[in-house]
Amino acid sequence: MEWYFVLLIMLGLLFVFFFSGLPVAFAFVTLNFIAIYIWMGGATGFMMVVPSAFQMLNNFILVPTALFIIMGMIIFHSGAGWLVIDALDRWVGRVPGRLSVLSVAAGTAFAAVSGVPMGTTAMLGSIFVPEMRRRGYSKAMSLGPVLGGGGLALIIPPSAMAVILGGLAKASIGHLLIACVVPGLILSGLYIAYILFQAIRHPESAPKYEGKRFSFMERIASLRYIIPLLGVVFLVTGVIFMGVASPTEAAATGALASFILVAVYRKLSWSALTKTLTSSVQVTVMVLMIIIGSVAFSQILAYTGCTAALAQFATELALPPIVIVIAMQVVILILGCFMDLISITMITVPIFMPIVNILGFDMIWFCTMMLINLGAATLSPPFGMLLFTIKGVTSSDVTMGDIIRSAIPYFAMGMVIIGLVMIFPQLALWLPGLME
Repeated sequence: MEWYFVLLIMLGLLFVFFFSGLPVAFAFVTLNFIAIYIWMGGATGFMMVVPSAFQMLNNFILVPTALFIIMGMIIFHSGAGWLVIDALDRWVGRVPGRLSVLSVAAGTAFAAVSGVPMGTTAMLGSIFVPEMRRRGYSKAMSLGPVLGGGGLALIIPPSAMAVILGGLAKASIGHLLIACVVPGLILSGLYIAYILFQAIRHPESAPKYEGKRFSFMERIASLRYIIPLLGVVFLVTGVIFMGVASPTEAAATGALASFILVAVYRKLSWSALTKTLTSSVQVTVMVLMIIIGSVAFSQILAYTGCTAALAQFATELALPPIVIVIAMQVVILILGCFMDLISITMITVPIFMPIVNILGFDMIWFCTMMLINLGAATLSPPFGMLLFTIKGVTSSDVTMGDIIRSAIPYFAMGMVIIGLVMIFPQLALWLPGLME
């Protein structure tokens, strides 16, 4: 059977399983059972695939995934985020669209200590959206900034998704985490610039109000909540950049520091600890099961010749290599409208990465664009996961249509950043280059 028929059958079955409502992990496992039985000789094939899958799970590079998830969960479930938001509020000042700007600033701050965008979005949404609506902010100026700010947790390190992507792509996880710093901060700045523009152009969408005035000493006093947070950021991103610790060591230090931070804020409780550990285990087990399926999927593609044939097909196309890269990003963009992030990663990485290697592109550069694209996918209708997250924490008068319309500008800005990184690769490669 020709390789393209094999690939079409496998992808077709996978999509059937997805749309049947089967959980992602079980969809991959079911597909792999069928494919191994048909194309790899049944029991003999299982003897080849199973050791590879467990070897991947035993890889030390996946440890940061669980630890980054724990970091975000403890800050979310303990309620420590409220203290940090209150401290940031004292420093934002009386700018147009103040609460919208504050929600993006808070999202950026929490992105630097949390790799879980859903938790960040839920927290920001429950805090900011009711207050902004009470102040007369439009739905777009209330929902959009929260969606954009929450999605930054997928890009700005520590990002659990970056660890998964880097591990599957066999790229340096440390370099990939650092590569996302500049694009992530530029995206945050673009969000704030857009909010200021909209607030000035349409002042009725973000009415001014007389907020509480804070003295200089009150602002200085609030630093007791901001500086410890910066310490946690340094213990993760800073030590990786300096080469003092590996991503795994930095993740362990950051997780411990997050618990200490919550304890210092006097927010550590048995309830928060139980919720943190339970939700972290659930998310981590799901991720690891999907990784097992993806490794098997990748090995099946290689065994059937699909990987080599696809790479050869791409190199023989009469197209500039950059056009092929753009086409890959478009594929991810389309998949993002219908699938969750991990599923997209599991399907595309085994197919795309051999092509990227043969075309001679920098793996860190490509993975950075892919991660930003995945971040945009969290905002893409109809199934972006942050769209449903914000719906779950807002009042009944906020419809899914309102949420989707609010997300579109922030989705578009994500596409702008991908274009900038594509045109100016040093936006992604400059900081990792300093680590050499």
